[in-house]
Amino acid sequence: MTIVTSPLTGRAVGLANVPDPVFAGAMVGPGTAIDPVREPTEAVAPVDGVVVSMHPHAFVVVDADGHGVLTHLGIDTVQLNGEGFELLVNKGDTVTRGQAVIRWDPAAVEAAGKSPISPIVALEANADALGGVAESGEVQAGGELFSWN
Repeated sequence: MTIVTSPLTGRAVGLANVPDPVFAGAMVGPGTAIDPVREPTEAVAPVDGVVVSMHPHAFVVVDADGHGVLTHLGIDTVQLNGEGFELLVNKGDTVTRGQAVIRWDPAAVEAAGKSPISPIVALEANADALGGVAESGEVQAGGELFSWN
């Protein structure tokens, strides 16, 4: 079983509340979303594993069990062309849970007209494979978001 922890400090809001129909409809996969605190922060790895995809606004870490976890920092943030995001690791790097991956400022994303709400998605998973999904309440970076069997 894989425990997926929050890459961000903020409030769990669940995928249904993401202002994007693809994420809200769980078309990318099941999971939850975090409405992050509005201050400069670092998104951290939600699992131990290898970074298999790395963009300024999103990254995927695959753990030893082959579970890929997508962290997408904000909605439509690809349109910012990397502005305001600082990559701290590279594709192919091995990371440990809680390790800083990207530095960003959710308040600046919001000021640019984008939502800072950040989906955390279990890729290629069925919703029934996840347990204890956090869909409300305050979360700290590193706090458990869900388990994945």
